[in-house]
Amino acid sequence: MDASAVIRTHGITKVYTMGATQVHALRGIDVDIQKGEMVAIMGASGSGKSTFMNILGGLDYPTAGTYELDGIQVSALSKNKLADVRNQKIGFVFQGFNLLARTTAVENVELPLLYDRLGRVKNPRQAAVRALERVGLGDRVDHLPNELSGGQQQRVAIARALVTEPAMLLADEPTGNLDSVTTVEVMTLFQELNDSGITILLVTHEHDVASYASRVIELRDGRVIRDEYQQRASAREDLERILAEREREELEEVNT
Repeated sequence: MDASAVIRTHGITKVYTMGATQVHALRGIDVDIQKGEMVAIMGASGSGKSTFMNILGGLDYPTAGTYELDGIQVSALSKNKLADVRNQKIGFVFQGFNLLARTTAVENVELPLLYDRLGRVKNPRQAAVRALERVGLGDRVDHLPNELSGGQQQRVAIARALVTEPAMLLADEPTGNLDSVTTVEVMTLFQELNDSGITILLVTHEHDVASYASRVIELRDGRVIRDEYQQRASAREDLERILAEREREELEEVNT
């Protein structure tokens, strides 16, 4: 076994019982994800992608099989211990940001630390400020969500995911509510975080977004049908190109 693996799943199945019908959402998933990888999880509706991510995120249990996260056998934990592992080992980033509207950026980022029963962080505000600085929002710590752009709100959500120093970031359609330029800005940040050594799992149905990952795992009918490495696109280069094109278009408008 590779000691650097953050995630190991073996024979993961998930069966839902709906009346007299059994729905097989996952049919034996074997996946190892190494520390420092940036992986895109893809699949159409009904592929099992969401079910698999719920299990990886500690939000659901498999019907059978084993799941090991950062050396911990997650599939055998009680609900309370699973909640602790979820808080300590996984940073979640969602499509809808999920920020508290009347709470400042720094207070939103502090929230996961308040649920850490081990009290690992002695100064939550200081840790939250550092996380915001890491995503380029050191000058927005006391702003409310409605005072921030969509991209800045997602950066706050990413800072909140980072503040516990998790074993991995689990991002579920993180660019789904963003325009094309802001999407590339956020993916630039994800690549920078990944380059610093953070393991990132990115759930997406967009091939453009998946192109920024170095590995793609695709599910269909509860099975892995593709698991391959790729030369990732550079979000930074794409962003610079898009901004240059916009600037050129604006100059042409002014000159006509």
